[in-house]
Amino acid sequence: MSVTSLSTKGQVVIPKEIREALRLKPGNKLNVRLEGRSIVIEPAKPNLGARLYGRYRGVNLLKEIEEEHKRDLLREDPR
Repeated sequence: MSVTSLSTKGQVVIPKEIREALRLKPGNKLNVRLEGRSIVIEPAKPNLGARLYGRYRGVNLLKEIEEEHKRDLLREDPR
């Protein structure tokens, strides 16, 4: 068990061994809740939208889907 302290700003430092074990990085979101008289801090699940934001920038997904659809139609009815 590690011991940490509360700053005058209400901040708590998570000990290095715990940050490393959970692979926590600066900026990671944490959920904080009360369970009885205990404070539970756990990593928040990443927001899927935030993870995907910007990933497909410059890619015309609609065009790719339309082309794939045309290829499928040609395979089904090659007239």
